[in-house]
Parts: sequence; structure tokens; C-alpha cells
Amino acid sequence: MKEGMKGNKTTGPGKRLISIKEAGEYLSRSTWTVAEMVRTGKLPYVRDGRRKLLDIEDINEWIRRNKVVEDDTGTLSYLKEST
Repeated sequence: MKEGMKGNKTTGPGKRLISIKEAGEYLSRSTWTVAEMVRTGKLPYVRDGRRKLLDIEDINEWIRRNKVVEDDTGTLSYLKEST
């Protein structure tokens, strides 16, 4: 089963497409910040009429791609994907 928002009060049970507002709650960021991430192409979206919906799998992938670790010397590096 894929990671996602499983039945919390923000999204309901197993919801895959979420609003920009819900994505902000999920990422602990403002609605404006998430909308800016969409506008600049950092997060893809699904168009549903006039609404822009975000795929929870794309959000989780963005999180994975942007995870960093800091070593003893303070050097930051991105986590490698495990295969």
C-alpha cells in the first residue's frame, strides 16, 4: 500500500486527490506557500474544472526528494533512494 493520508480529519479515508488547502495542512505550510509551489512547478496538479487538486503520491514523492541529512561536520546531503 502506498503512503498517504489515511483517514485523518483533514482528508477522510484514503483520499488521493486533495485541495491546496489540505496539502498545506499535510505539509504544515500555508495555503499561499503550497499554491506558490504549484505555480512554480515544484508540485504537479490535476485540473478539475477550475480547481487544482494535488495527488498525495506526488506530495510524498516531493518529500522523499527533498529529505536531507546533516553529518557531524554540518555538511548537508540528500538522502539516497533505497533500492
